[in-house]
Amino acid sequence: MTKLFGTDGIRGEANQPPMTGDTALAIGRAVAGYFRSHAGCNRIILGKDTRISGDMLEHAIAAGICAAGLDVLQAGIVPTPAVACLVNRHDNSAGIVISASHNPWYDNGIKVFGPDGRKLSEQVEAEIENLVPKALAQIGQDGHRHVGRVCQMPGAADTYIDFLCGSAPDPNLLKGLKVVIDCANGAVSSIAPTVFKKLGAALTILNASPDGMNINADCGSEHTVGLVRTVQETGANIGLAFDGDADRLIAVDEKGRVVAGDQLIAICAAHYKKQGRLENNTVVTTVMSNIGLKKALAKLDIRHEISGVGDRYVMEKMATTGAVVGGENSGHMIFSDRHTTGDGILSALKILEVMQRQSASLSELACIMDVFPQALRAVEVESKPDLESLPEISRVIETVENRLGDQGRVLVRYSGTQPVCRVMVEGPDGKATEAYCREIADAVRRSIGV
Repeated sequence: MTKLFGTDGIRGEANQPPMTGDTALAIGRAVAGYFRSHAGCNRIILGKDTRISGDMLEHAIAAGICAAGLDVLQAGIVPTPAVACLVNRHDNSAGIVISASHNPWYDNGIKVFGPDGRKLSEQVEAEIENLVPKALAQIGQDGHRHVGRVCQMPGAADTYIDFLCGSAPDPNLLKGLKVVIDCANGAVSSIAPTVFKKLGAALTILNASPDGMNINADCGSEHTVGLVRTVQETGANIGLAFDGDADRLIAVDEKGRVVAGDQLIAICAAHYKKQGRLENNTVVTTVMSNIGLKKALAKLDIRHEISGVGDRYVMEKMATTGAVVGGENSGHMIFSDRHTTGDGILSALKILEVMQRQSASLSELACIMDVFPQALRAVEVESKPDLESLPEISRVIETVENRLGDQGRVLVRYSGTQPVCRVMVEGPDGKATEAYCREIADAVRRSIGV
């Protein structure tokens, strides 16, 4: 069996390995077996997003969990951070989310949370992965004495809504604000409108009618054109775009300009420091963060720690450095004083709190950081050999780095969840940056492209 876990759980095309019913059953059994043995868990909380394949995988995973002797609490359609929240509120439990995040509807995935509400370490993932072949082989060989049950989890969404509303410093935090939200036809389609209305926002709702196949389709955090247009047409104070499982946030200011994760992190870091809440004066982001964030944090005299790509690695670095603010430019933001994982709605509330406390617009707040031009390309690849072993790619990267000098940078890496090589180039000039990125991407395509 090929490696299952990537940078954010297990992911693939639904009804194709590893996202098949048989493998999902074995994964459910392996996860349950691990947590029963290592953490004394007696139940697994199971949530999903709105993909049509979610039902198939949910039933298969639940069967595997029950076959391992644990009970299943079905939370239904809830965001990924909701499952982490629920695990924290129910003793002796772990969590599984069936979601492919921002991917298209025909993909799906499996994310696992431990009893502490955090994503698993690579070591634990490896141990669970080693249990999967054994779980596949044992299907149908157990007796009837140790079988779990499946129960609905009443009020799962309401518990999460209460957690979010309780995170706001004021029950009328959003009173007087015109807010547009794009729910990506995903897991927050009913939850996000409830939260923002409860907190007093004058709300315009986009893409909150999931049909199983329209999740992330030309909407949400990856596709903000419609949100920008609606913010401009309605004269809203802010637009907020989530992805399919709502662990990401991308914002749009009142002028219709997209404000991505790095800028949002800078805004929140500055606010935390002003309030004396920025533990160890440290912020954690990934190697993908814009150079502008590094410069902004330096001006604020805030220490900047760098992690690998993926919110799990951000959280691990936050734990070792004692930081309470961290995230990714993609929109994953973690506020560890409030939650154990990235949460799009919580991040939105943090930004709105800063706006209200400082009586400032998002465009004014975003001036805290100058964004360096950044070019990104994703190249589909047949395999993932060590990039340094590929002479043409190494040569082109070296040439571009020499041209940029200390005024930019290059990052070329494989996706942890897709057969893709990602090329990122930053520099002082947008046109040159795009050309450099295309040059490297073409070299990747020639060497290992599909």
